[in-house]
Amino acid sequence: MARSAAEGSHLVNVYLVADSGLEQRPTEELKRLLDCPDALIWVDIPLCRGRDAETLSDVFGFHEIAVRDCLERNHVSKMHVYDSHVFTVLHAPEVGTGGHVHYVELDQFLGPNYLVTVHGPLNPVVDPEVAYLDTARVMRRIETGHLRPRSPFELSSAIVSALTRREIDLIASLAEQSGRLEQRVMRGEVMDDPERFLEELFKVWYELLAIRTIAVHSRATYDRMAKLVRSLPESEKPLVKDIADRFEQVGSMADGQREFLHGVIEFFQTRTSTHMTIAAEELAATSVQQNDDMRKITAWVAIVAVPTAVTGFFGQNVPYPGFGATSGFIASTLIMAAIAATLYLIFKRKKWL
Repeated sequence: MARSAAEGSHLVNVYLVADSGLEQRPTEELKRLLDCPDALIWVDIPLCRGRDAETLSDVFGFHEIAVRDCLERNHVSKMHVYDSHVFTVLHAPEVGTGGHVHYVELDQFLGPNYLVTVHGPLNPVVDPEVAYLDTARVMRRIETGHLRPRSPFELSSAIVSALTRREIDLIASLAEQSGRLEQRVMRGEVMDDPERFLEELFKVWYELLAIRTIAVHSRATYDRMAKLVRSLPESEKPLVKDIADRFEQVGSMADGQREFLHGVIEFFQTRTSTHMTIAAEELAATSVQQNDDMRKITAWVAIVAVPTAVTGFFGQNVPYPGFGATSGFIASTLIMAAIAATLYLIFKRKKWL
């Protein structure tokens, strides 16, 4: 039984793919095995460091640019075609905290009788086991007899197929989240905190966008491989097209789900904007009504203040014309009536009453 790549962290794991499964061999035998054209060798490097890079350069003679790509993080998929081998860089998505999508890198060298898989540098916050999910799955299939690869490209194709299946599973999980969010929108359960809910929608939307981007880059890599790799046997060219089609399927599924979620976001934003518009109109109407009420109150206060002011003046214990006489009472009453009537007419004309 072969060890998983994770168990051999920071080591060069050498496997001979035989009918009985995977036979792990010492690193010292690698040169001898490479000289056997009928042998199928799988070299898995969990994390490429200095000594591992020397193995890639000295034993295999890989180009320094390709070796450097194994040592550094690459942000896009790529491919280099050499006389005796092909080098590819692929990524698998891993959703982290806050909706951030990590690009988990897998580098591959495909030669005439060997496949070298290098697990690229990881963000420290990502669980290292994530990098080995696809290669470990293929190892288990070989050991249980469910997979019998006959060439390096068949082996590579099995690994990439496991990667695309994992991407499809991730899209299915995001589609389930999208469905739950859509139901909450339709039931109107999110009006208490619309900003936070909108962030949830955009987080899922972004995760789908990241998966689609990875799939588009990967498909472009295999489309280019089909055109440039002349040494690829005719029997294996359909595998290249199949992988390109798989990545196209992943991209289409992510794109379709993203469009659906975009529709949910637009519907939610439209409903929220409509509610805000209605609330603003109701607030404006209330403000207008309050202004009318305040004008009426102000007008009546001014009118009522007139008799108060007049009676206050004439009520002073100070001698004045008509003081203590009926004429003074009549005069004060006429003054109050005249001023109050004048104010009433003025406020009426201004439509305050």
